[in-house]
Amino acid sequence: MSGKISIDSCWPEHWEFVRNLRNHPISKKGFISQEDIDWLTHKRYMVQHSGNYWILLKDNNPIGFVGSVCDDIRVAVLPEESGNGYGKILINHVMSQRPSSQAKVKLENEASIKVFESCGFKKKYYILEKEDETKSV
Repeated sequence: MSGKISIDSCWPEHWEFVRNLRNHPISKKGFISQEDIDWLTHKRYMVQHSGNYWILLKDNNPIGFVGSVCDDIRVAVLPEESGNGYGKILINHVMSQRPSSQAKVKLENEASIKVFESCGFKKKYYILEKEDETKSV
């Protein structure tokens, strides 16, 4: 890690950063929902939930976010900044603010599983879903 790191509340000027990072092709693979989020839907969501989100800043530039909505953690770091321990910083921060939060991580998302486990999380549940056979492969 190089540069000055800080965590700030998620102000309206950060909302587009959160949406763009959430919609980034690499980042969105880690989220349960793979759909892009349009600006109006995102704005409505953030008006309701931005108080549950924080932004990680490096030299005053946003590089990641974390939120806990309904005790479900949402976290993402810019792909070019991943692997530098920033996810762990964000997860530890959200747990200090929302200690009842939990993580729902896709089984194939090994990087997220690893970082959550490094923050003290343990696998507790498996959710089994039937594959949609109507989707073409």
